[in-house]
Amino acid sequence: MNSNSIKLLDDRKLYLCCPYISNMNSFLEDVLRGGVDIVQLRDKTLNDKELIAAAFEMKAICKRYGALFIVNDRPDIAVHVDADGVHVGQDDIPPSVCRKILGDNKIVGLSTHSLEDYNSSINEPIDYISAGPVVETPTKPNRPGTGIDYIRYIADTCKIPWYLTGDVNIKTVDGYIDAGASRFVVVRYLTNSTDPKNDASKLLEHIDGSRRLQ
Repeated sequence: MNSNSIKLLDDRKLYLCCPYISNMNSFLEDVLRGGVDIVQLRDKTLNDKELIAAAFEMKAICKRYGALFIVNDRPDIAVHVDADGVHVGQDDIPPSVCRKILGDNKIVGLSTHSLEDYNSSINEPIDYISAGPVVETPTKPNRPGTGIDYIRYIADTCKIPWYLTGDVNIKTVDGYIDAGASRFVVVRYLTNSTDPKNDASKLLEHIDGSRRLQ
């Protein structure tokens, strides 16, 4: 954890994780105008050359809107495109290695899916964790949901920013907020949307409104 990189997260609470799609420019501009403030490129189908090109394109759009841009799994590509950081999973390059590659002023995020993952993350040089998926989702096939008690535990104990994952949408977010969540990773709710700007805006308004009632 580094105070400089963790400060970049500030009050950013709507985090889009997505693959590269054919209408990426218009889609990304729509969701950023709607209030998304962090974007992660996560695409397992692209080769390195394609991934670099996609990262440069998406980073440029994010920069125009003041959003953070994160690369999934690949600290080398994150450095090459001067992304704001990298996000890794439990079986990827360890956060300690990512930190050495990126330095102290970039963001390193880590996925957690269980109490064991979470407890082992405490001593890692990371700036945030993701927690979930709360329920099994097509984005993470064959990974069982963590359940809401896991979220409550993290809400009570986590000392760094954390983002809830797993079927985040306008219908589920109230229950997640009741469990203590205030930052969210969204995938299908926006990538499958026919009006991503409006849906992002509605979700953010819903999150902010629910938070004010706490």
